[in-house]
Amino acid sequence: MSIIVFLILGALVGWIASEVMGRHEGLLASIVIGIVGSFIGSWISELFTGADHSYLSLSWVGLFWSFIGAVVLVAILNAVRRPRHNQPTL
Repeated sequence: MSIIVFLILGALVGWIASEVMGRHEGLLASIVIGIVGSFIGSWISELFTGADHSYLSLSWVGLFWSFIGAVVLVAILNAVRRPRHNQPTL
């Protein structure tokens, strides 16, 4: 399959996950979130199902786990980047 299809699907999965989690990212960030999310989703699916779902596979199962992985990644990014309101300012 073409790298262009992977980039488009990665951008789509990353964008949907960002929107679901209340984060608005650009195109490049959405692509990275989608692709890294597919690796995370593959790892999570293997933990829960025991089956080896190939990352970046073009199937409904692959897209589902890519989305789950992207949501986990965005949740981690939100936790890391969220400003702390209890810190005193200098």
